[in-house]
Amino acid sequence: MGEHQGYMKEKIYETYRHVSAVITEKPEIGIVLGTGLGGLVKEIKIQHEISYADIPNFPVSTVETHDGKLIYGLLGNKKVLTMQGRFHHYEGYSMQEITLPIRVMKLLGIHTLYISNVAGAMNLTYHKGDLVLIEDHINLQTSNPLTGPNLDELGPRFPDMSEPYDRKMLHTAWQIAKAEGYRIHKGVYVAVNGPNLETRAEYRFLRTIGADMVGMSTVPEVLVAKHMNMKVLAASIITDLCDPSNLEVVRIEEIIRIAYEAEPKLTRLFYRLINEYDF
Repeated sequence: MGEHQGYMKEKIYETYRHVSAVITEKPEIGIVLGTGLGGLVKEIKIQHEISYADIPNFPVSTVETHDGKLIYGLLGNKKVLTMQGRFHHYEGYSMQEITLPIRVMKLLGIHTLYISNVAGAMNLTYHKGDLVLIEDHINLQTSNPLTGPNLDELGPRFPDMSEPYDRKMLHTAWQIAKAEGYRIHKGVYVAVNGPNLETRAEYRFLRTIGADMVGMSTVPEVLVAKHMNMKVLAASIITDLCDPSNLEVVRIEEIIRIAYEAEPKLTRLFYRLINEYDF
């Protein structure tokens, strides 16, 4: 176990040294863009762009809609480091590998993390294309990125999760979305392993335990961000409705189409949050 701790620490700092040699300025904000949500990059005045394949110890995204680039530049007047494409446990990567980029972001000086994803809704008041601010989560993934000896210099053994998603950021995001006229909700996200979608019985179960929506990402990054005392805001775009009584076959093409259509709303929300407020 001690070897594992030393090995992960070595990988994290090796990756940090490589990235910091390219990106010599200190970014303030980290952004993780999910399935079909890469459009925010068009708003960034890009100063550095690094393919994941060129970064030591970085996994390479195997999901078609994830571009696989680390992008640094100015979003308005803020220095941001953006992951265009994320990693998932179902791709075969360990939780430590999935969250290594978040560790590196913190070492680079990032204090606030914005995360996006697409999700299926068990809450039947949600519509396709709606935005949902994640106010809490349920972790049903079978592995945890904090398992193993703790890296004490990065965070505590038992990180507190009473406020995984920053309340002030949530409140501000809600006000912006309402002012923009968006359909917006606050909800509980449940993370599962995937990659299969859920059965009718599983959707009933997930709704019964208090989840509004389900996905296969985000929670590992949040756990590691909170371990390192970063502020987090996460938002989902609802791309499919998971009503066990009226369950339709989900087509990935349809999910991606809805994500693309709703993406400008999420881009606008993140842009305003990052530029108009200091959290």
